[in-house]
Amino acid sequence: MPAAHPIPVSVVVMTRNEATNIADCLSCLDAFAQVLVVDSHSSDDTASIAEGMGADIVLFRWNGRYPKKKQWSLEWPGLAHDWVLFVDADERLPPALVAEIAALMTQPRPEAAFFIDSRPVWLGRMLRYGSPYRKMALLHRRRSHFPVCDDLQVSAMWEVEGHYQPEIDGPVGHLRTAMIHADEKPPFAWFDRHNRYSDWEAALDMAGTAEYCRLAGERGWRRLAKRLVAYLPGRPLWAFLHSYVLYLGFLDGPPGLHHAAARAFYYWSISLKRDWLRARRTALPPACPPATQASLLDSFVSPANALTSSKVRRRTISSGMR
Repeated sequence: MPAAHPIPVSVVVMTRNEATNIADCLSCLDAFAQVLVVDSHSSDDTASIAEGMGADIVLFRWNGRYPKKKQWSLEWPGLAHDWVLFVDADERLPPALVAEIAALMTQPRPEAAFFIDSRPVWLGRMLRYGSPYRKMALLHRRRSHFPVCDDLQVSAMWEVEGHYQPEIDGPVGHLRTAMIHADEKPPFAWFDRHNRYSDWEAALDMAGTAEYCRLAGERGWRRLAKRLVAYLPGRPLWAFLHSYVLYLGFLDGPPGLHHAAARAFYYWSISLKRDWLRARRTALPPACPPATQASLLDSFVSPANALTSSKVRRRTISSGMR
């Protein structure tokens, strides 16, 4: 039921086949004046579920160029408010966070954006410890923009901006209350998503644009920390220790262990793919003309795509096709 005094914020929920998650997400957003589901022509019931819950559906089809989906949403002329809250379909806003945002909007603010923490749910349990996640999710749309990372050649990331923050014209605040990140999909979805993320990060490392993307929207100690740890030797091990030991992830029991191990696996995937690309570049025979970075990135086949191609070849052989 819509609130009597709706919060003057436009909420943008970006979706693509999120029928499993979208209802729980939207049920937390009744207090906001505008809720938009920017949907990439989902093939499941995402759009119909969202429409039935009162959200406005905005169809998005990426043209292969910039802007990508978040920046496109910031520029969409139908936004009714200057403040925009980006919420993923697998994120939930607890009442305390909604109340905190409502209080912010009662008077003019010097800030142009706010970081919001996110607490993940693993094995049905919300983690109270472990490495913190935070993203700049509440933005003043006229004072924010997502940097152009020159990543169109990395097919794994397609239409959505990767793991980097927007650039902000003004002060940045930090909300006290965290979102809840509760993906209802099976673990395969996590591995599939992070397989694409690690493809993207490894490819940008090799292209020399990763540091710009990672740091463009960062400031102060966060900028320094990200620069220092990006190429830290043994980064997967450090990621595990950071989450499981330094941030007391062991207190969350088995879910905390799985969460820390998954973080380590993700950073190991990045380093493996980066080293594979580097070896592929240096192993070219001298008689061949030197390959450009772009051609190497174009030829980069992710493990998921390689598996799909293998299945297609097997079906072709078994059907007798040539």
